[in-house]
Amino acid sequence: MNDRDFVDAFEACTLPNGSFHHRDHVRLAWIYLRDLPLLEALDRFTTSLQRFAAANGRPELYHATITWAYLLLIHERMERMPADDFESFARSNADLLTWKPSVLDVYYDRATLDSELARRTFLMPSKADPQMSQINTD
Repeated sequence: MNDRDFVDAFEACTLPNGSFHHRDHVRLAWIYLRDLPLLEALDRFTTSLQRFAAANGRPELYHATITWAYLLLIHERMERMPADDFESFARSNADLLTWKPSVLDVYYDRATLDSELARRTFLMPSKADPQMSQINTD
């Protein structure tokens, strides 16, 4: 399915819930971030994801911290290493596509991610990232 059809099907909630997996979440975020400024992409992604979860009878699956953290990480990676298509992005960022263990385990302790507060609102990372001191910010 091409990107436009994928986004349209997701936003219309016509994608079967069982066929929308973690990689699909990352792809959708990548498409939004490719096409929209960060804050607009974040708003559209979270609104669409909440609507999709509710349409599939599972509104409790939406998790604000996980959603925002992934979107912000994807945005950062897109800025650091631009890719012309999602498959190229995916090859360069395989850690973002692994759900368990998740790249968020580097930034968050389990108690934080499991908290009701983290479900409702974005929480800042609860762990210091040992790699941050080595990252080139240019």
